[in-house]
Amino acid sequence: MQLASVVGTATSTVKHATLRGQKLLIVQPLMADGESPDGDPQIAMDAVGAGKGEKVMITSDGRFMREVVKAENTPIRWSVIGIADS
Repeated sequence: MQLASVVGTATSTVKHATLRGQKLLIVQPLMADGESPDGDPQIAMDAVGAGKGEKVMITSDGRFMREVVKAENTPIRWSVIGIADS
């Protein structure tokens, strides 16, 4: 689990079948200080209704994603699992 900041949304005209109907966010992973960027922005599936500018908790737990989309072959790696309190 890692803290990240939502910097925007991603749209696609063609998606993998397991991602149809899912909201995709562009998130910037953050260092432990909660402010400094930790690597490149990532695309994460939004499971909690987060919006631009919010700090969120993301995970790369593949098993969780396979359960959410009910498929073993989903290509998504990151998912938003919570919105951080301020």
